Amino acid sequence: MTEDTEITLPRPPVVTIRAAKPRDLPELNEMIGLLAAHHNDVVATTPETLERDLFGEMPWITALVADTGSQLIGYAILVPLYRAQEGKRGMDLHHLFVRDGHRGHGTGQHLVSRAREIARNAGCDYLSVSAATGNLAAHRFYEFMDFVPRPVTGMRYMQALA
Repeated sequence: MTEDTEITLPRPPVVTIRAAKPRDLPELNEMIGLLAAHHNDVVATTPETLERDLFGEMPWITALVADTGSQLIGYAILVPLYRAQEGKRGMDLHHLFVRDGHRGHGTGQHLVSRAREIARNAGCDYLSVSAATGNLAAHRFYEFMDFVPRPVTGMRYMQALA
Protein backbone atom coordinates (compact mmCIF):
# COMPACT_ATOMS: atom_id res chain seq x y z
CA MET A 1 0.00 0.00 0.00
CA THR A 2 1.04 3.58 -0.46
CA GLU A 3 -0.01 6.65 1.47
CA ASP A 4 -3.09 8.34 0.04
CA THR A 5 -3.16 12.00 -0.91
CA GLU A 6 -6.15 14.22 -0.29
CA ILE A 7 -7.57 13.08 -3.63
CA THR A 8 -10.71 10.96 -3.36
CA LEU A 9 -12.34 10.05 -6.63
CA PRO A 10 -15.95 8.86 -6.84
CA ARG A 11 -16.30 5.12 -6.35
CA PRO A 12 -16.76 3.42 -9.71
CA PRO A 13 -20.21 1.80 -10.00
CA VAL A 14 -18.67 -1.61 -10.79
CA VAL A 15 -15.20 -2.95 -10.04
CA THR A 16 -14.41 -6.45 -11.22
CA ILE A 17 -11.59 -8.41 -9.59
CA ARG A 18 -10.25 -10.81 -12.19
CA ALA A 19 -7.11 -12.54 -13.43
CA ALA A 20 -4.83 -10.30 -15.46
CA LYS A 21 -5.02 -10.71 -19.23
CA PRO A 22 -2.36 -9.91 -21.84
CA ARG A 23 -4.17 -6.67 -22.74
CA ASP A 24 -3.65 -5.48 -19.12
CA LEU A 25 0.15 -5.62 -19.25
CA PRO A 26 0.84 -1.91 -19.99
CA GLU A 27 -1.44 -0.69 -17.17
CA LEU A 28 -0.21 -3.39 -14.80
CA ASN A 29 3.38 -2.41 -15.55
CA GLU A 30 2.52 1.24 -14.91
CA MET A 31 1.01 0.43 -11.49
CA ILE A 32 4.04 -1.68 -10.56
CA GLY A 33 6.15 1.37 -11.39
CA LEU A 34 3.99 3.58 -9.15
CA LEU A 35 4.41 1.19 -6.22
CA ALA A 36 8.16 0.91 -6.85
CA ALA A 37 8.48 4.71 -6.92
CA HIS A 38 6.63 4.96 -3.60
CA HIS A 39 9.20 2.60 -2.03
CA ASN A 40 12.12 4.36 -3.79
CA ASP A 41 12.82 1.15 -5.69
CA VAL A 42 14.14 1.00 -9.21
CA VAL A 43 11.56 -0.47 -11.56
CA ALA A 44 13.03 -2.82 -14.15
CA THR A 45 9.95 -4.80 -15.12
CA THR A 46 8.42 -4.34 -18.55
CA PRO A 47 5.23 -5.56 -20.19
CA GLU A 48 7.43 -8.18 -21.88
CA THR A 49 8.80 -9.58 -18.59
CA LEU A 50 5.29 -9.57 -17.15
CA GLU A 51 4.04 -11.47 -20.20
CA ARG A 52 6.79 -14.06 -19.72
CA ASP A 53 6.07 -14.45 -16.01
CA LEU A 54 2.27 -14.46 -16.26
CA PHE A 55 1.59 -16.18 -19.56
CA GLY A 56 4.87 -17.73 -20.71
CA GLU A 57 5.98 -21.31 -21.04
CA MET A 58 6.47 -21.56 -17.26
CA PRO A 59 4.12 -19.06 -15.54
CA TRP A 60 5.80 -17.87 -12.35
CA ILE A 61 3.27 -15.49 -10.80
CA THR A 62 -0.46 -14.90 -10.63
CA ALA A 63 -1.78 -11.37 -11.02
CA LEU A 64 -5.22 -10.08 -10.17
CA VAL A 65 -6.51 -6.72 -11.36
CA ALA A 66 -9.31 -4.44 -10.21
CA ASP A 67 -11.05 -3.35 -13.42
CA THR A 68 -13.62 -0.52 -13.63
CA GLY A 69 -14.33 -1.23 -17.28
CA SER A 70 -12.44 1.88 -18.35
CA GLN A 71 -9.21 1.46 -16.38
CA LEU A 72 -7.39 -0.75 -13.91
CA ILE A 73 -7.37 0.77 -10.44
CA GLY A 74 -5.44 -1.87 -8.54
CA TYR A 75 -3.63 -5.17 -8.61
CA ALA A 76 -2.29 -8.01 -6.51
CA ILE A 77 0.56 -10.38 -7.36
CA LEU A 78 0.80 -13.85 -5.83
CA VAL A 79 3.94 -15.99 -5.71
CA PRO A 80 4.02 -19.64 -4.56
CA LEU A 81 5.82 -20.55 -1.32
CA TYR A 82 6.69 -23.81 0.39
CA ARG A 83 7.61 -24.65 3.98
CA ALA A 84 9.49 -27.93 3.48
CA GLN A 85 9.88 -28.68 7.20
CA GLU A 86 6.09 -28.56 7.57
CA GLY A 87 5.09 -29.87 4.14
CA LYS A 88 2.87 -26.82 3.66
CA ARG A 89 2.10 -24.87 0.54
CA GLY A 90 1.54 -21.15 0.71
CA MET A 91 1.18 -18.05 -1.38
CA ASP A 92 2.91 -14.75 -0.82
CA LEU A 93 0.81 -11.69 -1.53
CA HIS A 94 3.90 -10.11 -3.04
CA HIS A 95 2.27 -6.85 -4.15
CA LEU A 96 -1.01 -5.17 -3.29
CA PHE A 97 -1.72 -1.78 -4.83
CA VAL A 98 -4.72 0.50 -5.33
CA ARG A 99 -4.33 3.74 -7.27
CA ASP A 100 -4.31 7.02 -5.41
CA GLY A 101 -7.83 8.43 -5.17
CA HIS A 102 -9.39 4.95 -5.26
CA ARG A 103 -8.33 3.82 -1.80
CA GLY A 104 -10.87 3.51 0.99
CA HIS A 105 -13.60 2.04 -1.24
CA GLY A 106 -12.87 -1.63 -0.46
CA THR A 107 -10.87 -2.48 -3.58
CA GLY A 108 -7.86 -3.68 -1.58
CA GLN A 109 -10.11 -5.85 0.59
CA HIS A 110 -11.64 -7.42 -2.51
CA LEU A 111 -8.19 -8.10 -3.99
CA VAL A 112 -7.09 -9.81 -0.75
CA SER A 113 -10.30 -11.87 -0.60
CA ARG A 114 -9.78 -13.08 -4.16
CA ALA A 115 -6.11 -13.84 -3.40
CA ARG A 116 -7.24 -15.99 -0.45
CA GLU A 117 -9.63 -17.86 -2.72
CA ILE A 118 -6.89 -18.54 -5.28
CA ALA A 119 -4.51 -19.76 -2.57
CA ARG A 120 -7.17 -22.08 -1.10
CA ASN A 121 -8.03 -23.45 -4.55
CA ALA A 122 -4.32 -24.14 -5.14
CA GLY A 123 -4.24 -26.28 -1.98
CA CYS A 124 -2.37 -23.71 0.10
CA ASP A 125 -2.35 -23.77 3.87
CA TYR A 126 -1.48 -20.10 4.28
CA LEU A 127 -1.29 -16.68 2.65
CA SER A 128 1.53 -14.39 3.73
CA VAL A 129 2.26 -10.74 3.16
CA SER A 130 4.91 -8.31 4.31
CA ALA A 131 4.93 -4.58 4.85
CA ALA A 132 7.74 -2.18 5.57
CA THR A 133 8.39 -1.61 9.28
CA GLY A 134 7.20 2.00 9.21
CA ASN A 135 4.15 1.43 7.00
CA LEU A 136 1.61 1.57 9.82
CA ALA A 137 -1.37 2.04 7.49
CA ALA A 138 -0.49 -1.23 5.76
CA HIS A 139 -0.03 -2.96 9.15
CA ARG A 140 -3.51 -1.82 10.25
CA PHE A 141 -5.02 -2.90 6.92
CA TYR A 142 -3.50 -6.40 7.01
CA GLU A 143 -4.49 -6.91 10.64
CA PHE A 144 -8.03 -5.76 9.74
CA MET A 145 -7.95 -8.44 7.00
CA ASP A 146 -7.09 -11.07 9.70
CA PHE A 147 -3.38 -11.44 8.95
CA VAL A 148 -1.40 -12.17 12.11
CA PRO A 149 1.96 -10.43 12.58
CA ARG A 150 4.96 -12.74 12.77
CA PRO A 151 8.38 -11.74 14.03
CA VAL A 152 11.08 -11.59 11.42
CA THR A 153 14.13 -13.61 12.37
CA GLY A 154 17.48 -13.93 10.74
CA MET A 155 18.82 -12.43 7.57
CA ARG A 156 17.80 -13.06 3.97
CA TYR A 157 20.65 -13.46 1.51
CA MET A 158 20.66 -13.28 -2.24
CA GLN A 159 23.06 -14.33 -4.97
CA ALA A 160 22.79 -13.15 -8.56
CA LEU A 161 22.66 -16.02 -11.05
CA ALA A 162 23.25 -14.04 -14.21
